[in-house]
Order: sequence, then C-alpha cells, then structure tokens
Amino acid sequence: MKHFHLEINGIPYGKDKNRGKINAPAEWTREIIRQTEYLPKVKNACIMKVTFLLPPDKYPRNLPFGSDLDNLLKRFLDALNNTIFSNTNGKDSCVVSMCVSKTKVDSNKQAGALLEIIPVSVD
Repeated sequence: MKHFHLEINGIPYGKDKNRGKINAPAEWTREIIRQTEYLPKVKNACIMKVTFLLPPDKYPRNLPFGSDLDNLLKRFLDALNNTIFSNTNGKDSCVVSMCVSKTKVDSNKQAGALLEIIPVSVD
C-alpha cells in the first residue's frame, strides 16, 4: 500500500444527537464511507493523520474550543473500519501512531476532514 491523502467533505459529527438534525451524525458516517470506499485497503501498520474541519456552529458559546476530538475520532474510525481498514486483521488497531487536530472553517461548505495514511513497518 502506498501513502495517500484525501479531503472528505461533509460536516463532522461525534456522538448521536437527540434533538435538532438527529440524522446528521449518521449522514456523516455514510459520507465517510462513500468517499473512502474506493481507496486502497490498509493491510499492515500505518500512521494516520486527521484534521477535522469544523464549521462555526461546532463552536457554540458553551464549547469555545469546538467538538471533542475523541468523539469525532470514534465515529470517523468506525466508518473507516467499513472501508480502508475492512481487510485488516484488527481493523483500526493497525494504526500505530496518530496525529489528530481540528480547526474552524468559515462555512458548512468547507467542512470535512483531511485524512492521511502513511504505511510503516513495525518489524
């Protein structure tokens, strides 16, 4: 497998919602799967870099630093287990190192995630 990077478009969500756009987290999961299903399958250890591109509404007054990275990452990895990690023994456990960040973007249209996968050897 070769190194690759991709911008996944959509509004990132972590946990399920019980009000507002209740289906939005599931829609984000479907978008991750749809936009990564054609990528090469990871078969060995890798380093993963992710930057979540969060629109302004992900920075409400009570969350001045934006959505929790751990929640965003959990949904993201679970979706990737259906695509790039689907043939890997242990699914996303092949990720031996990870760099995760988030940044604010100006609009929903710019929202998404930047994904980079770098194969490594752990032998």
